[in-house]
Amino acid sequence: MTCPAPFNLAHYVLAHAARQPDKVALAVLSPARAERWSYARLEETVRRTAAGLLATGARPGDRVLLRLGNQPAFPVAYLAAIAAGLIPVPTSAALTTPEITALTPAIAPRLILAEAGIALPDPCPCDVITDLAALAAHPPADYAMGDPDRLAYLIFTSGTSGRPRAVAHAHRAVWARRMMWAGWYGLSDTDRLLHAGAFNWTFTLGTGLLDPWAIGATALIPAPGTSPEILPLLLKRHDATIFAAAPGVYRQMLRADLPDLPKLRHGLSAGEKLPEPLRAAWGQATGTALHEALGLSECSTFISGSPDRPAPTGTLGFAQPGRRIAVLDEVGTPLPDGQTGTLAIHRDDPGLMLGYLEGGAPHLPLIGDWFATGDTVHRDAGGALHYHGRNDDMLNAGGFRVSPAEIERAFASIAGDCAAIAVEIRPDTHIIALAHTGTIAEPTLRQHAETCLAGYKQPRLYARLDALPRGGNGKLDRKALSALLKGPP
Repeated sequence: MTCPAPFNLAHYVLAHAARQPDKVALAVLSPARAERWSYARLEETVRRTAAGLLATGARPGDRVLLRLGNQPAFPVAYLAAIAAGLIPVPTSAALTTPEITALTPAIAPRLILAEAGIALPDPCPCDVITDLAALAAHPPADYAMGDPDRLAYLIFTSGTSGRPRAVAHAHRAVWARRMMWAGWYGLSDTDRLLHAGAFNWTFTLGTGLLDPWAIGATALIPAPGTSPEILPLLLKRHDATIFAAAPGVYRQMLRADLPDLPKLRHGLSAGEKLPEPLRAAWGQATGTALHEALGLSECSTFISGSPDRPAPTGTLGFAQPGRRIAVLDEVGTPLPDGQTGTLAIHRDDPGLMLGYLEGGAPHLPLIGDWFATGDTVHRDAGGALHYHGRNDDMLNAGGFRVSPAEIERAFASIAGDCAAIAVEIRPDTHIIALAHTGTIAEPTLRQHAETCLAGYKQPRLYARLDALPRGGNGKLDRKALSALLKGPP
């Protein structure tokens, strides 16, 4: 899947502005109103903002740190920087001053685009611009075209494996996302895709905005502060045909009766493992399927089910058409089907990062020709991938490695929202704990474990919580959960 050259990510994403200038590219939805952006308005604002960035003295290759909230200004600034040949660095608005201060030296920004109330580095290493409207008061800039393999943007890993790392992506990364159109989304230019996440979440940026725009569809985003309970109303009122969210959002929506959604064809799930009971409950409530995808900051999503090829029950789905993957053993040798190992992506995948930014340049760590993802899987004879958890989430019980996902699946039908983690009860002594929101008494949970889990997999600690700690996008915060449960059983 060769990317054309010369190429610019923003030029490619916004190409439909010339073909359908008056079509709605973006609608920001609230129960009371919808703010609509046509393709023509979107592209003109991006190109004018690109010119404004260059007018500051920034030059192609300079890095622009984005400290922007849940507003359309975020994707506009992101695409404007890329259009001008600058390197945007999106970051979570939730980062504190110490957190963003720690990240900033690695990227050495030339500019910071900021919104009031969002933490900045201290001390601030460069100029800060808060008036993005003033940036857009310039004649539109031309796109900076060039080699599709050159650096386009930087993002940070979530840090769940330790210190966040800056991931360098090429312009070609967006071209590789075309493999998701049929391999996950079932997306066409007639779709109206509603993504439940915030503008400044990379899942929303890619799945909710860039991909619909690249194919000429309409992106629907809830207004800031919209609660999950309102999403069904927005889906129905605005004729959404595809819905995308993290599993936690689906779970919250299912707590209330859902209206009839005649236009909705299916839902998309990513961000964390989708529990099978949740998938089944959504299907029963809406009559539509949920298609899950596995991805990572280093390569976005590349394993998924789709409307054309649904994932068999209990699996992640398949490698998207055009992807080249392997399951590796501990020394990097590809394993046959049926054996469990580490999921890996071939170095030639066009969506794979240029590398982690180290010493000012990207470095791509490889095992032979493969990039190891840290996800533990096995592939069955039909090609479907079975997920066993992250290598760094894997639990150790008496010398046995245990998948938290396996334990969570065992309890999903009776324990409500649940998560298995390792809890340190004494220095260097860990036990498996299950945190849950259900109402089943602990003796019953223990009896259930005895019926479906080997002894070494059974939790030693059960903790009932009103809610599991989750981030703003509904993703489980395992670090915070571990802190809650740390202590003697």
